[in-house]
Amino acid sequence: MRAAVAALAEEGVTVLALSRFFATPCFPAGAGPDYVNAAAVIHRKEPGDLASLLACLHRVEARFGRKRLQRWGMRTLDIDLLAMGDSVLPDTKTQDSWRALAPEAQIRTTPDQLILPHPRLQDRAFVLVPLADVAPDWVHPRTGLTVLQMLDALPAADREAVKPL
Repeated sequence: MRAAVAALAEEGVTVLALSRFFATPCFPAGAGPDYVNAAAVIHRKEPGDLASLLACLHRVEARFGRKRLQRWGMRTLDIDLLAMGDSVLPDTKTQDSWRALAPEAQIRTTPDQLILPHPRLQDRAFVLVPLADVAPDWVHPRTGLTVLQMLDALPAADREAVKPL
């Protein structure tokens, strides 16, 4: 994980804040070994569009052996762009429809464009627990809830399964 942060720096991405590292159950269950998760607040030195930032994150993943063969398949490194301030991309209707997608459809359907905020972040303790370390008061622009409020809304068992290393 620390090597991935260093690789981001080589790509011109500065990590302004980094959460603790957390051991988390594999998602989806049974897709592989458990993971280590963290969250970061980043800044890119070179201004550019979000597509170029996402391409940068994918290059770092590839440096660590990531191959995009199967949705939610085993991966050596997964760097998700969760949010960009209060931006809603590509638009509110698309964002809301992806957030409302039924679980069985989520595994079969892959967006063809960047959707921000990440449409599942409010459902995942393995995202919200680390995010609470670096941005506890960030407000989801569609739900109006802070990271801490979204985290508190999850089942206790989900939150407790995310353990600091």
